[in-house]
Amino acid sequence: TMNQKKVEVRYYTRTGNTKKLADQIAGSIGCEAHTLDFPLPEKTDILFLGASIYGANIDKNIKDYIHSLDPAKIGKVVVFSTSALVERAFPEIKKHLVARGISVASDDFYCRGQFTLLHRGRPNSQDLIDANKFAVKILKEN
Repeated sequence: TMNQKKVEVRYYTRTGNTKKLADQIAGSIGCEAHTLDFPLPEKTDILFLGASIYGANIDKNIKDYIHSLDPAKIGKVVVFSTSALVERAFPEIKKHLVARGISVASDDFYCRGQFTLLHRGRPNSQDLIDANKFAVKILKEN
């Protein structure tokens, strides 16, 4: 069952879009979402890691965070992200995780994020429902 797995949610956000997803995912799997400065427990089976794309790249804070992770303590990372434009954070984040020897789930969750006048109201209620389903599915499969 879900309860036997140690599942954590961490995220980095500048605009609050990724926090909305993080809170939704955490709520759907029965844990709390925290920012990157909140330490991980001794062992984490599944780490949901949330980020955004800013100016076609992932934020330095996310890169630094990935490089600070102990591969021995993490079973698998599941990525979720938002962006205003087309780029997804997933390939870039995955590249950094794999370089650290950390396993990454092949499925990631992505939705649009509001930025100035673009995508007003996103992530919206449907995005949150989808994030919910995604998180539950990941836990069933892992």
